[in-house]
Amino acid sequence: MAKVYAMIADGTEEVECLAVVDILRRSGIETVLVSVGKTKDVVSSHQVKIQADATVEETDFSDGDVIFLPGGMPGSENLSACEKLIAAIEKAIKEERRIAAICAAPGVVLGRHGFLKGRTATCFPGFEKEFEGAEYTRQGVVTDGKITTARGLGFAIDLGIELVMLLLGDQAAEDVKGKIQYS
Repeated sequence: MAKVYAMIADGTEEVECLAVVDILRRSGIETVLVSVGKTKDVVSSHQVKIQADATVEETDFSDGDVIFLPGGMPGSENLSACEKLIAAIEKAIKEERRIAAICAAPGVVLGRHGFLKGRTATCFPGFEKEFEGAEYTRQGVVTDGKITTARGLGFAIDLGIELVMLLLGDQAAEDVKGKIQYS
């Protein structure tokens, strides 16, 4: 079974995070919501209280197929500042596992730490200034190798469907589209 670690921090954009988590879980993908804070309790960018499944300190990312980074501010900054998360992303990339990010996170987390070098990616307009050595595109969702990026909240469902397709195949993606009345 596929497994995704969905990261969350104080200031994360809640819909970007939870819409993707919802699509993944509807598709039968094990999805673990991980707080980078000291506790499982998180307050989103719009003051929604969310309880994660685990903290980053409790999490061994080695069995995950994807590490997913939602955007929002200051949530993306909080993700970017988490040394254990950055180390896990670096290891996942070396092991050719998938990374996904949306909105500010492609720039603030992936670009800032050099993970987008030589790739094409998208993000919320303005955060592409962090794309060191990467090509920015305004597409809604972009997969370049093992890294998938999305522009913003309006593309959260598309990002979730893209991840289902990449992990489980086209039929699973079509099935979840039907379940949510997407098509």
